[in-house]
Amino acid sequence: QVQLVESGGGSVQAGGSLRLSCAASGGSVSTYCMAWFRQVPGKEREWVASISASGNTTYYFDSVKDRFSISRDNAKNTLYLEMNNLKPEETAMYYCAADLRHRVSCARRANEHTYWGQGTQVSVSS
Repeated sequence: QVQLVESGGGSVQAGGSLRLSCAASGGSVSTYCMAWFRQVPGKEREWVASISASGNTTYYFDSVKDRFSISRDNAKNTLYLEMNNLKPEETAMYYCAADLRHRVSCARRANEHTYWGQGTQVSVSS
């Protein structure tokens, strides 16, 4: 059973940056697509970005495309999300997830992801 643990969240002012990490244990995730999602209480979990198993292909939600960067280090079994120029409306719990069905053309729906972390809170003040 793969376990995912996120870290790196915190509180920043608008325009600030954070780097999230997601460490996998209990098995390798190097052959799967990985993704970041975010969720605000009372709303559905929202897809943010995905990365192919090799790390060569990335996919982004339009509103974050020029500001966020997803990457992975398969040797370390770790996923990252670099977030720049953060906006107050991006305050949310951020989750990493593993898509076991795809190596490329990664899924974007939450119900297509099998393993989830517990989340890390990102708070952006104006």
